Amino acid sequence: MKPTLSLLLPAAALLLAACCGTHRPVFPDFQEMADPEAALADWSAAPDTPCVSFVTTDRRFAKSQLPDVAPQTACRLTAWRGERVSAQVLVWSARPVERIVCTAGRLTSAAGRLPAEAVRTRFVRYVMSDEFACGCCARRPESFAAVLVPDMLDERPAMALDACTVRPVWITVDVPQDAAPGCYRAPVTVACDGCERRLELEVEVTGRRLPAPSAWRYHLDLWQHPAAVARVEGAEPWSDAHFEALRPVMKLLADAGQKVVTATLNKDPWNNQCHDPYADMIVWTKGADGAWSYDYTAFDRWVAFMQELGVAKQINCYSMLPWNNELHYRDAATGAWVEVRAEPGQPAFEQMWRPFLADFVRHLEAKGWLEKCCIAMDERSPEQMEIAAAFLAEHAPQLGIALADNHDSYKRYPQLRDICVSARQDVARGDIAARRAAGLVTTYYVCCSHRYPNMFTFSDPAEATAAAWYAVANDYDGFLRWAYNSWTEDPLRDSRFRTWPAGDTYLVYPGGRSSIRFERLREGIQDAEKVRILRCELSCGSSADATAKRARLEAAVGSFAGREPLDDLHERLAGVRRLLNEL
Repeated sequence: MKPTLSLLLPAAALLLAACCGTHRPVFPDFQEMADPEAALADWSAAPDTPCVSFVTTDRRFAKSQLPDVAPQTACRLTAWRGERVSAQVLVWSARPVERIVCTAGRLTSAAGRLPAEAVRTRFVRYVMSDEFACGCCARRPESFAAVLVPDMLDERPAMALDACTVRPVWITVDVPQDAAPGCYRAPVTVACDGCERRLELEVEVTGRRLPAPSAWRYHLDLWQHPAAVARVEGAEPWSDAHFEALRPVMKLLADAGQKVVTATLNKDPWNNQCHDPYADMIVWTKGADGAWSYDYTAFDRWVAFMQELGVAKQINCYSMLPWNNELHYRDAATGAWVEVRAEPGQPAFEQMWRPFLADFVRHLEAKGWLEKCCIAMDERSPEQMEIAAAFLAEHAPQLGIALADNHDSYKRYPQLRDICVSARQDVARGDIAARRAAGLVTTYYVCCSHRYPNMFTFSDPAEATAAAWYAVANDYDGFLRWAYNSWTEDPLRDSRFRTWPAGDTYLVYPGGRSSIRFERLREGIQDAEKVRILRCELSCGSSADATAKRARLEAAVGSFAGREPLDDLHERLAGVRRLLNEL
């Protein structure tokens, strides 16, 4: 077992953090894993001096391969007010560079300047990945092709560049909602050991405006894993230090429009399918007289914490149907944990769940959370689901029910507040429309079994954007993915996991570090919001022009409805983005 990242911190860094009271986790620098493809690289055609160029955000550039790009010194982006847009710069050199520094000036137009913090530059770090292969199957590193891929976005002031390697830099522009429309320009300077290369970033800000992420309608449900943060940070679960470490990680999620808090009801609902088991949020205790008590301290603090960040629409509590049907409680007399097998329909199921649900409903009502809380189940059989749904209807009808369904069984449960189907399923548009009219949510999900559109570390970055277009094209309310931050043993360097394709278990990195995948996912959600706004506007018009615009928009949206990879995905996304700005 490798030591936790926190234990690797130099003593000076720990002292600095303690003295300064920093709110951002401090990690030491780390060495990226060796590139398996380095020996195959040919840099004989590389120039003698470092090269710098804008490059597309649709492409991942291998660390040790001489890039085949024509140098571009300018990049032009178009953005609505309130939108985030991205650009990518690539630095490469046949000779070592001791220090690369990339800085961006303020975006300035005839109408004024955007705030200095509107533009950020982050170095892209390389992490080990593998391949889709058999999808959901046991894996050994030596059994699958290993590939080093750029993904993590690291806010560092400078980086070194080894000889015959490349280093991407990700540029993020957050356009304020009150920005004046116009063409803004900013210099981007890349200094390689003091030798500067100057580029120009141009952002055309339109008169359109996106609402704040908290007001986005897209129902984003990425499952959070607080225990993984505790392990990586070396913090006691649910301590002040744990919540301090959670803040930058979960703030990223809230800022992407997340709608759902992931909570647990008892022991790990998934029987520890991740590197870290889920830590208890509610402690069940049975007294010597047989009476039950429930400690909601961690649950309450976690939910309140997420709502404070802006994740306040829904609370999904896993699960009445854990994957191994096991629950546990603390024996008050001995202090020992007692394991219970509670099969649906069996006496133990009712004996455990009936008193808990009564107490839980009272507690949620007192907290003001009852109306937004769902008892959530993940990929359980129709037979088990029917037992659980009937039990809830009898004993806790005030609670909603959520289900991630991979059994094509959603039609059996029209009353469920939140239905999420596997991307392999087909859901009738009429069913989605009827559920939406009743105030119910219908989304889709991908996981290790779905090749496309997915967000593995080896996936085409554009697939993360296409995932939102797939939702819009098939009329879903949004998207679910099972793992926002279920980190591997060594998440900063190695995204491979023992069971699933690399990157399946997490989208962001320790310390509140974003990723190319996560930024591109957010990009797609913004597109979905634009489509919603334009549809609303165009539906009010009856002119021939409005009809023609509606037809163009729907044709563009419909082209993303398929489940097979698109050979022209990059071109198609560029085209629909131009259309959204034009309309």
